[in-house]
Formats: sequence, structure tokens, C-alpha cells
Amino acid sequence: MMLNKFIVLTGPTAVGKTDFSLFLAERIGGEIISADSMQVYKKLDIGTDKVCVQIRKRIPHHLIDILDPRENFSSVDFVKLADEALKKIRKRGKIPIVVGGTSFYLKFLLYGIPKTPPASPELRKELLKRNTQELFELLKKIDPEYAKKISPSDKKRIVRGIEIYELTGKPVSSFKIPEKPRYEFLGYFLFRNRDEIYKRIDDRIMRQLKLGVLGEAEWLMEYAPNSTASQAIGYKEYFNYLRGLESLETAVKRLKRRTRELAKRQFTWFRKEPNFKWVNLSEVSYKTLLDTIAKEL
Repeated sequence: MMLNKFIVLTGPTAVGKTDFSLFLAERIGGEIISADSMQVYKKLDIGTDKVCVQIRKRIPHHLIDILDPRENFSSVDFVKLADEALKKIRKRGKIPIVVGGTSFYLKFLLYGIPKTPPASPELRKELLKRNTQELFELLKKIDPEYAKKISPSDKKRIVRGIEIYELTGKPVSSFKIPEKPRYEFLGYFLFRNRDEIYKRIDDRIMRQLKLGVLGEAEWLMEYAPNSTASQAIGYKEYFNYLRGLESLETAVKRLKRRTRELAKRQFTWFRKEPNFKWVNLSEVSYKTLLDTIAKEL
């Protein structure tokens, strides 16, 4: 019965999903599938908070370090590779644990991908020439519902939203995700009290600075300046500082604000998701949650 199910751990950034997933994997004999849109990229370790290689040797992780930062990676790519990883893990008699906060990845994996039109290279090329802020303002007019779900600086998804509208005359939000799950799963949305989450965000940013995230950001800025990876929160906020255009204090302040905004969007996204249990880690211990999940499996 356990092998027919898998576990999904999600929640706002910096809540502690990764730490808890390691305890859970050891407790139930699990392997972890990352549902983080930036951990797929090689050499971006500090800014994406990747689990170290030593731990990955002990607890197998999938969909981490599989792409060069110049390569693109879509939700469709994620679903395809995650489906394959689920099969392999189950075949070994282990329990898959999907961990991450990239909402689109999780929705499409669990429920399926909406039947939207294929990309138009010509239209996309024209849209990419325009300023991100200008594009986001356009998206808010044609599809305010979708605009609320994505970052104002996520040019890739902004362009896709406008592209779909131009090709079909319909907003992205009208292409509904199937309601029936593709898989049987146990879903948990992990969260904490707001002040605690904000403190954890601030602490993580300062820890990443001490570990050398600026070196990663400078390398990314030079190696793949126009890539999807270069738009990741945790890197792009440092680019103006690295160019000598502003102070480190200003860059850090912006990063803290944008990370908090990301956490709010993650709350909003899953608030309407009926198949996830919400667990407040400010009140529930890891041990209690481990016992609960083991019992529910």
C-alpha cells in the first residue's frame, strides 16, 4: 500500500522543507525529488540552498544538478523527468518524497498540464525585446488572475502568459488544470508564523553571503546573463551591486523584500488546494510530524 503513494512537501521559502525532508527520508526509506526550478542548474549551490553532495550520497536526490545554467527548463520538462524518477524510485522499493516550492511544477505533476498552444518562436522573440515591467503591466490587463500568481520579474512566465493570450484570445487562467489527481499522494503544506518565516529568510540571506553567494552571482551574471537561471531570486538582486551601481545594503534589502513577496505568493497559491494538510512548524515538532506521516502512510 505504501508503494502506491508518495509524499509531497511544500510551503513558503525558508520554512524548513529541505531539513525536514531529510529526516523523513531516513525514517521511511525515501528518496527525494526536487521540485525547485533553480536547483536543476549546476554550479548554483549557495543561492539555491542545495543539499550538500555528502548528504546526497546518503539520501538519493533527483532533478538536482542536471542542467547547464544556459539551458532552459520548463514545467513540461519537470513533469517528464519527475514521472521517470517516481517510477525508478518505486521500482527500488523506496518511497518518493517530492520537495519544493515551485507551484507550477507541483500542480502540473499532480494534476496534469493544461492543453495550451505550443510556443510561437516569432511572437516570443518580439515579446522578449520589451521591458519586463512593461510586459507585466500588459499581463495584468489581459489576465489579472494569472498575474497575481507569478513574480513581476518572472519574464519567462510573463511572456508565456501574453503569448497564449495573443495566440488564442483567451487568458492563461482560462486553461484549467484537471481537478482529478494523476497520482495517489499525501500532501503537506509546511508553514510557520509570519515573524518566524521572515526571520528565517533574513538569516538565510546573511548565511548565504558568508558562504560566498556573491561569487556565484558574479559568475552567473557573466556566464549566462540572459538565461532563465539569471532571473532567479537570490542572484539577480546582486547584479547591480556587482556592476558597481548600488551598495550591498540596498541589494540585500531588495532581496529580503522579494523573498518575502515570494513566500506570500506561495501561501496564496496553495490556499485553495484541497489535497494538502497544513502544518504549522512553529507549533508542531519534527518528531510529531514524522510520526503523523508514518502513520498516514
